[in-house]
Amino acid sequence: MSSLKQQSLNQQIRQLFKAACVAELEALKPGNVHIFADGHGMTIHDFIKSADAVAKVIALPDLTLGQRILQSVEATQKTVACNTNLGIILLCAPLVHAALMPNQHHLSDRLKYVLSQTTIDDAAQAFIAIALAKPAGLGSASQYDVNQPASCTLLQAMQAASNRDKVAAQYHSNFDAIFNLGLPILQSQKGAKNAAWLTTQVYLTFLAAFPDSHIVRKHGEKIAADIQQQANQHLTMFNISNNPKLYQGKLLAWDNALKQKQINPGTSADLTVATLFVDSVNQLLKENDG
Repeated sequence: MSSLKQQSLNQQIRQLFKAACVAELEALKPGNVHIFADGHGMTIHDFIKSADAVAKVIALPDLTLGQRILQSVEATQKTVACNTNLGIILLCAPLVHAALMPNQHHLSDRLKYVLSQTTIDDAAQAFIAIALAKPAGLGSASQYDVNQPASCTLLQAMQAASNRDKVAAQYHSNFDAIFNLGLPILQSQKGAKNAAWLTTQVYLTFLAAFPDSHIVRKHGEKIAADIQQQANQHLTMFNISNNPKLYQGKLLAWDNALKQKQINPGTSADLTVATLFVDSVNQLLKENDG
């Protein structure tokens, strides 16, 4: 790939990352920050500023995966005084890394290679990034604690955490939830709903599929399971509604109830951003291959 074409690809990936972050904010996501309502001491502007800051560094050339993660978190920390996007960065950095690879394989195949090649240094820099972001509910771990020097690859660290964290589980499963749960909804429903409602559907699908890791860390497994059950009920009603707009009031009421209890399905929102990003990157790679 010529240097000019590579530079263009970096710029396009950067733009797609920011677009995915903004698109997720434009959708009604009960319990999470979105265009209809702020929450949890954060505003939509915090997330927009964070997306802009990260977009400037996440697709820079010649970075290791660990550098991509750490520099993105550092950029966020310089911009806003809260953790707006650690999960998004951890999910999207390897996707960016895969998208920038100079080969013709599908994104999922590239991603599998990227994850298999992670190093101890990648883990060390990711550990620094996670400690810097201070995600809610982060405690200590018996194995590969982020507060201790890394002694494993980033993939090994994520595999060890995969049973308690859905972001980590994506590294372990080659992003199974994104490619095989979120992405098929986008691909099958395009044209049936506008983009924002389609994003809401993806978010509710993740929230209904498994207990949200962020809720589990902050509130425990029982509350997370309760929210998962509620999400299933809302998703069913949302899907059978002829016009999603008619169900908006119910979703906003649930949104308000969740925020009053300080319940934030942050992991489901992170997975939603990654799904939107994968969808747009796939389209870009298809166009470039053509």
